[in-house]
This record gives sequence, structure tokens and C-alpha cells, in this order.
Amino acid sequence: MRVVIDTNVLAYAEGIGDAERVGLAIGLVERLPEPAVLLPGQVLGELMLVLMRQGARSRESARDAVLGWADSFEVVDSTWAAFQSAFDLSVDHEFRIWDAVVMSVAAENRCRLVLSEDLQHGFTWRGVTIVNPFLPDESPLLAALLSQDG
Repeated sequence: MRVVIDTNVLAYAEGIGDAERVGLAIGLVERLPEPAVLLPGQVLGELMLVLMRQGARSRESARDAVLGWADSFEVVDSTWAAFQSAFDLSVDHEFRIWDAVVMSVAAENRCRLVLSEDLQHGFTWRGVTIVNPFLPDESPLLAALLSQDG
């Protein structure tokens, strides 16, 4: 099973946010099987902005953190086909366009999960389900992913 990690989860794992979510995000990322994780380039671009704006990091520090994530997990690009699907997702389900791009890239790369606190938990589109990993009841799909041998 493949998974995309959204910007908010990575930002928490970088120490931005309340201590509880930071700890949960770090623990989650450490438990994810590395080969299963994909990071859309879109997410890493957003992360750089969050690290500079909310984390008050220098451009250099933010860049180094983003490149560290890219060194740890596979980065996938946004194709024109992903954008076309994202336009439909935005119109049909009222997603913000950049969130729709993340969902489209996940679907295009045969992911089953998008881990995000900001998107609609439980929403499934083209076989991709959004899971909020900070909810008290763990999703069965997330539990199955975490039980995979990495």
C-alpha cells in the first residue's frame, strides 16, 4: 500500500505546532514503511513556505529540511494529467486546487492513502482515501499500512 504525506503532517514532524501533534507526527513518520511513502513536489514546495513563514526559519534552513525529506522518501512530480484531474476534483467536490493536485498525484501514483489533517477525513476519490492521522480512532487502512514490513 502506498501513501502520500500532506504538508501539515510534515510541518508537525518539523516541530511546527503544538507538542502533542508534533510528537504524533514524528512517531507516525518513523513508523511508516519508507518504500510506501511518496511526497508530491507540491507538498515540499508548500512545506518550504510553512517552514519560513510559521517556523521563522531562514531560506537555507527551510531548503535543507525540505531536501532532507526528499532524501528520505520518493518525490513525485505533478503531471498535466494530474492537473486535469485536479481541476475536476476542484469543481466537482470543491477542493482547493492545490489540495486537489495532491489528491490527483496520489491517485496517479496508485496510492491508497493521503495522510492529512486539513482535508476531509474519510473522503475517497479514485481509490485514494484521506485519513487524519491525529484522530483518536486509527483508520483501518492506516493500521494496515503501519503493519507492513518496510
